[in-house]
Amino acid sequence: MELNYTKSIEIKYDVDVFIAGGGPAGVAAAVSCAREGRSVFVAESFSAFGGAAVTMLIPAYMCFGDGINFCADGIGKEIFDRLKVESPERYKRFCPSSIPVETLKLIYDDMVEKSGAKYIFHTNIIDAVVEDGQIKYVICAAKGSIFAVKAKIYIDCTGDGDLAAYAGADIEYGDENGKVMATTLCGIWSGIDWTRVQRPDSRNLDAAFADNVFTNEDRHLPGMWSLADQTKDADGKPVPNGIGGSNAGHIYDINGCDAASLTEGIVKARRQLLEYRKYYREYLTGYEDMELVYSASYLGIRESRRVVCDLRLEVDTFQNKSSFDDEIGRYCYPIDIHSPTNDKAGYEKFHSEHSSMRLKQGENYGIPYRSLAVKGIRNLLCAGRCISTDRYMQSSVRVMPGCYITGQAAGIAAAVQCDAHSDDIHNVDIHEVQKRLHKLGAYLPNYKA
Repeated sequence: MELNYTKSIEIKYDVDVFIAGGGPAGVAAAVSCAREGRSVFVAESFSAFGGAAVTMLIPAYMCFGDGINFCADGIGKEIFDRLKVESPERYKRFCPSSIPVETLKLIYDDMVEKSGAKYIFHTNIIDAVVEDGQIKYVICAAKGSIFAVKAKIYIDCTGDGDLAAYAGADIEYGDENGKVMATTLCGIWSGIDWTRVQRPDSRNLDAAFADNVFTNEDRHLPGMWSLADQTKDADGKPVPNGIGGSNAGHIYDINGCDAASLTEGIVKARRQLLEYRKYYREYLTGYEDMELVYSASYLGIRESRRVVCDLRLEVDTFQNKSSFDDEIGRYCYPIDIHSPTNDKAGYEKFHSEHSSMRLKQGENYGIPYRSLAVKGIRNLLCAGRCISTDRYMQSSVRVMPGCYITGQAAGIAAAVQCDAHSDDIHNVDIHEVQKRLHKLGAYLPNYKA
């Protein structure tokens, strides 16, 4: 059945730049653009900025740099430094040990508010009005109202390419069989004795498999991170508290762009977390008294839509450590494609690629602006894990520091075009974009003034 109806809605915001999604890419885009003096509005579907770290409870950042160069410099470095003030023990290295979620929420709130960007939480985009390849309005549904936003330039930072899909952009999804990486439900745990913890390995995992602890035999070793700074005992010896964040287990065949699939996945995943509780308690030392305090409100989606842009970033870029004339950043995280299937062959392929497809210290690859410029849409950019890539490159650039890099680039590019009184993001003055990114602090070793 179908229902057709007509409804008049308010054009609630008329701004220079509209940003869909307030995760790491959206925050970086909003802050970088608003600081350039442009009017910005952000629609975020959850109750806080932060995306994966906040709604999915991803317990740890991946690398901010390559061991020598701080690749996520600019907005990413600003966030890193502010977190370091609050958690100095965890932010000494390029790869912090864990994420203090409540601190991160407040940092994001402060940065966005002080930038001058407007925003509303609890707001979903539900459609786009497009004429002759140009977005005219985005339609949003918030608590209490449906409204439209008019902007010169739009940026899709949803992770899933939602705005691009509504606008009719071309999309890629999954592998040649339409399969995407498995999802994970993260959680927060108490009662962990960090002075005695034993790492998971194939032997204790095999023992749990033999005892039918798990519904499915997932050979990926589960991860657990301490979530708070150490205290000290009477002798001044560091004593970690008992709080941990897990990234454990996989749920397969979940479509991150489909509500019914997400519902099925999170119900299965909550049951799976109890299986991991039994595993940690009974097969590893240091976890005997652990309890699940809270499971994330959203599945950890690693892969969904990839938006087709003017240039598709492919794996040879990683292998050759390529550079581009329109480079807006460089990054270094290894190839990390979690298997879309729960079988031995899939796990062995993941393990082989993740072990071998890594860059050495000081090595990194370029990210071109063209991979952010949505093909066929005059005024739409994308940033974060939905930029134009093959699956190999998506698995590298998708993590949070990578999102800071592409997010700030999209925000600066939008500001440059607004300053030039143009909404054509395919005809940007790339040298001006690079100049402003360089001023912001972005890592652009090939930039020449």
